[in-house]
Amino acid sequence: MSVTIKDVAKQANVSVATVSRILNNLPGYSEETKQKVVKVIDELGYQPNAIARGLISKKTNTMGVLLPKVSDLFASEILAGIEDVAHEFDHSVIICKTDKDGTRTMKYLQTLREKQVDGIIIVSEYITKEYYDMLTRMNIPVVLVATQSNYDIPCIKVDDFKASYEAVTYLLDKGHIHIGMISGTRSDKMTTTPRVHGYRQALIDSGLPFTENAVAYGDFGFQSGIECMQQLLSHQKHLTAVFCASDEMAIGALSYLYKQGIKVPEQISLLGYDNTATAQKAIPPLTTIEQPLYKMGRRAFEVLIKGERKVNLIYPHRIIERDTVTNREPIALLNK
Repeated sequence: MSVTIKDVAKQANVSVATVSRILNNLPGYSEETKQKVVKVIDELGYQPNAIARGLISKKTNTMGVLLPKVSDLFASEILAGIEDVAHEFDHSVIICKTDKDGTRTMKYLQTLREKQVDGIIIVSEYITKEYYDMLTRMNIPVVLVATQSNYDIPCIKVDDFKASYEAVTYLLDKGHIHIGMISGTRSDKMTTTPRVHGYRQALIDSGLPFTENAVAYGDFGFQSGIECMQQLLSHQKHLTAVFCASDEMAIGALSYLYKQGIKVPEQISLLGYDNTATAQKAIPPLTTIEQPLYKMGRRAFEVLIKGERKVNLIYPHRIIERDTVTNREPIALLNK
């Protein structure tokens, strides 16, 4: 049977209220009483219940993190930043993985409400009015990472339009004019839409046409990279470069090209997005757009812990050059 706060109070010969004040660093007891209670807690192995402590302190020292089923490597980089700074502040993190279309989001928001978390970090998810109304009722700090909303919610992200535009411009500067795109989820208005628009605008500004079948929509994951690469090659016989909206999709595309005997970058250049650990480990190592995911995760937790309410941070991105993009004159694929 677990030890309760009443057991501690009885053993230390003090009131339950005194034990609670000591646990929550509130005044109203002597140093001698504190030492006695601490000793009893150690002897009994008492573990304070976070919710019970929160009744007095109004804090549970717990934050919730919601993220959809996106690239696991993308998520792990952000979570590493969140959990490292949470540890520094002696906080716990509850991680809730929603489905890729957010179907479990309301259920998890209700769970986090019941757990009385002190704040919520929402990663790469579109904020619907239903979500916003629930968050408003919860009345706790919220910060968005790698997304933004139509509501007054702090956010931390990169400029997806600009990053995509510069990615395609980079390929254009390398001599590519037949450039395809493997994009994220079509319904993702906050990430996919600006990246596709950046791709489109870069082509138009260079005097090149934009065609709908030069964009294949995946789900940011490895398998969708394979499927999208196959789809692109069936419609675009003259491709010499492909911009992928995540590293995992780029690695999927790389795998498909390898199995088809199409050389990267000699026949097709590939450019990823995120600069996750897999980009450097790929063969050949992947040229990619870096967004500082770890730093974004850390900063998100700091926003919550410091109670910052008016934060809209656009982190810088940059192109990390490795071995999957080459200078070349456009050539047609030979019936691949």
